[in-house]
Amino acid sequence: MRQVFSRWPSVAQTLHQPLAGDDGLPAWMQTPPSRRSATAGAADLAASGLTVGILVVLAFLAGSTGASLSGPLPILCGILALLAAAAVTAHLKALRRGRRSSEEAFEAIYERSGISIWREDWTAVADAVMALRRDGIVDLECHFANHPDELRALRAKVIITDVNAFTLEETGAASKDAYLGSLDRLLPDTDQTFVQWLVAFGRGDRFFRSEAHIMSADGRERDVLFTATLPQERAAFSDVIVSSLDVTAFKRAQAHLAAADTELARTSRIITVGALSASIAHEVNSPLAAIVANAQAALRWLRRPEPDTLEASLALDDVVASATRARDVVARTRSYLGNAPRIVAPIDLVQAARDANLLVEREIRAHGAAIHLATEEGIPPVPADLIQIQQIFVNLLVNAAQAMADGPGPKDIMIGIHRTAASVEVEVADTGPGIEPERRARIFEPFHSTKVGGMGMGLAICRNLIDAHGGDIWVDVAPTGGAAFHFMLPLAHD
Repeated sequence: MRQVFSRWPSVAQTLHQPLAGDDGLPAWMQTPPSRRSATAGAADLAASGLTVGILVVLAFLAGSTGASLSGPLPILCGILALLAAAAVTAHLKALRRGRRSSEEAFEAIYERSGISIWREDWTAVADAVMALRRDGIVDLECHFANHPDELRALRAKVIITDVNAFTLEETGAASKDAYLGSLDRLLPDTDQTFVQWLVAFGRGDRFFRSEAHIMSADGRERDVLFTATLPQERAAFSDVIVSSLDVTAFKRAQAHLAAADTELARTSRIITVGALSASIAHEVNSPLAAIVANAQAALRWLRRPEPDTLEASLALDDVVASATRARDVVARTRSYLGNAPRIVAPIDLVQAARDANLLVEREIRAHGAAIHLATEEGIPPVPADLIQIQQIFVNLLVNAAQAMADGPGPKDIMIGIHRTAASVEVEVADTGPGIEPERRARIFEPFHSTKVGGMGMGLAICRNLIDAHGGDIWVDVAPTGGAAFHFMLPLAHD
């Protein structure tokens, strides 16, 4: 995976630390755990201890050599010992002052910052990611897509150890206790970004940024933008500093603008359809009127006591000509509406799935569902129209979420993408009630729907788009008992 799955991709480069070996593990997994106490302050203390120790040794030697002597030498030894003790005391006080000053400076920045800052312990997660990488599992996203319960268990092991004062002020929480504890209390099951933290750890990334939604202390859902500089040594995972920017109001304004834009587009379509209908009615009414008039004339010629077949024949010729004109009007209209040019180019189906996920993420979340993506390495591009393929993903994802909306338990949507001999196959499976065998044969027919208010066109559109690309689409039973929709797109011919 080249980029963290996010609406807010980082402009910072995703750099890897130099590897210590040839096994592909990031540097933090290959270095032994270091003690956090081995700091510059400890080094200074060791240096000062050495200096003071020299003074003490000199005083001891001087006292030893002059033990049997009288005069100023014993006094000098005592003075040296006092100087040594004073030096130790002064240096320790200086170290304490320096440490206290550093702590106060950090506290000032941490507590007075105008942005929400969290301190989190990811030690257990780092150990789990390291164990998977050492077992040869490189594609962590695919692994956790196939083991969602394992992912949920890891989320519960991330511990929030502290939040700053601005976090409480921003959210109205009474105390820090509202946030301290397992991240699982605040990050709902519908979140799709937690796995990306694990992927970033497994790659050895130095920076992470992604949008997530959390439950605030008052029980309301908030959209936030998390950013963090990721640890580059194992011990640092015990204290990961994460900043949190609340973008709920921005997202709400964005949604209002999108709704207004959609309503404007709908009004424009209604006006267009009205104008088109009037145009079609005008063009078709004329040949229809001619057909009626000529057909009536032909009947009159044929119903005479002595039928005039020549006149009736001429009238019927006019009927045929007018009917042909009406047919051409309809055919021209269908060509105008239905044969929009497709822009075919090599597309990345994995990225198309991610983009479609972003398009419907809010609707998927509203149904309480979560999407998991599992793909093989090296999926080749397929020649297709990107917009139309995204539409297929959107229809299948929304259908899956709606099918599980009223069901109990976790609502997981699994997207699997793998290559076959001459094509790439996509599977979208859910944990819903599934589709009865007798319905599967008709489910792709237009206007076939079991949803209240549904038009039954979504899957029909999917089939038409897949057929236009020379592929195939079908449905069967998922391993979880839900529905599994498959579609196949052919690879480019060499």
